[in-house]
Amino acid sequence: MSVEPMDRLASLVVDAKIARELKRQVAGDLFEQLSNAPSASGASGLSPGPVDAAGRRQRGRALIEDAVARWSDAHAVAHGVTPTREQDRALAEVVFDLLFRAGRLQPYLDDPDIENILINGCDDVWISKANQPLRQVPPVADSDEELVELLQDLARRHGGGERSLSVASPMLALRLEGGMRLQAMTHVTPRPYVAIRRHRVQNATLGDLVQLGTVDSTIASFLAAAIRARKNVMITGTQGVGKTSLLRAMAGEIPPDERVGTLESEFELWLHTLGHLRQVVPMEAREGNGERVDGRPAGELTIGELIPAALRMTLNRIIVGEVRSAEVVPMLRVMTNGEGGSMCTLHARTPHMVVDRIAELCLEYGAQMTDQLAHRLTANALDFVVHVTMIDETGIGGRRHRFVSHVLEVAGLGEQGRPALNTVFGPRKGGVDTQGRQVWPEPRAVPQTPPACLDDLRRVGFDAALLRNPYGTWAAPLGLRVNGGDEQGVGGVA
Repeated sequence: MSVEPMDRLASLVVDAKIARELKRQVAGDLFEQLSNAPSASGASGLSPGPVDAAGRRQRGRALIEDAVARWSDAHAVAHGVTPTREQDRALAEVVFDLLFRAGRLQPYLDDPDIENILINGCDDVWISKANQPLRQVPPVADSDEELVELLQDLARRHGGGERSLSVASPMLALRLEGGMRLQAMTHVTPRPYVAIRRHRVQNATLGDLVQLGTVDSTIASFLAAAIRARKNVMITGTQGVGKTSLLRAMAGEIPPDERVGTLESEFELWLHTLGHLRQVVPMEAREGNGERVDGRPAGELTIGELIPAALRMTLNRIIVGEVRSAEVVPMLRVMTNGEGGSMCTLHARTPHMVVDRIAELCLEYGAQMTDQLAHRLTANALDFVVHVTMIDETGIGGRRHRFVSHVLEVAGLGEQGRPALNTVFGPRKGGVDTQGRQVWPEPRAVPQTPPACLDDLRRVGFDAALLRNPYGTWAAPLGLRVNGGDEQGVGGVA
């Protein structure tokens, strides 16, 4: 089993026990220094207020340098060998990472090629990079207790309200620096389990997604027009296929002067920082503090509870990062009663499971909800479902292909009171054409049936002629290895 080494300062080995001891020492010194900081008020008597994160890090860096220098001197006296300057620097960096960042996890968080970090206890750690299978890497802690302490430190430093990891709160979800998302579990599992996922495409536009192969220029134009025409869109797919990246790219088509609200369990869209939209009201749900009052975690604030407040913020559109539970009902009502143009994502394995998935979540809303009412809400609220698919061929020497496979139009209630779905874009089956030539299957979305709202899209500049090309504007058929393809794509008409 190959183990990938950690790429750190000069690849020097740092004694983890010493680093942890210095970290605790510096943490105590920093707390005392901040607690006893003199008032900067002078005669006014006003407090200078709490030190911000940058200030804490600056003071902490100075304390770390002093602590490492004292340790180095003591080590020289005790062992007769003075640590090198590079060793002192390596130790200082490890202590800094323990105190202010993610400890021994930090090198993996700093590597932009790493998409997933999976931890099954402190010494069973795996990473996956773009278009590579999972690989095991060295431990990120010397014990499970140390790993839990690291996670607790990350929770305390999280800027999104009360988040903790303990017997009372055995699950932890938070965002990390750089937009990575962490989910951890302990006490309900035999060991601490952690999953960290990176959004590798954070600032992509629809044009960028064309270059990446997620959509072709036809689908990009169609989705852009749907946003301009204020159609309500739900993006679906399994975990890690790129739903959030597509949602973020589509939000880039919203006129910049519109006022938009985003609701997320942890900030991942970052529309309030990207700069395209001038007025964004970002809202993040809050976890409870572990105590329970009237059967629910004290202090908890869910996305569903944020939606009514969001409606009073004079918003043109509402975007929910991910619909997971009963908040689907107020989200659908927003789409039904609002100006249109709202968006959300939802986990679903196939596009044709979406109606049932929505109904399942609606039934969590309360006893008054029924399948019939859920179907009517869905039919009235949604205009389009965009499904993202991933084909992973890394196990046979290929790559991961992420792409839009379906764009479905929700066309009111159909047979048996279920929402009717029209396939505007979908995959093409392989076979033999009318001239006897072999045609490779195309799993990516290509034009199928024009939508009933085509005139609405034309009014905002969509070229309906794009829908006449049966294979869209993909540069080449998808190069799947199981079809004899390569990275550039082969196949098509043989």
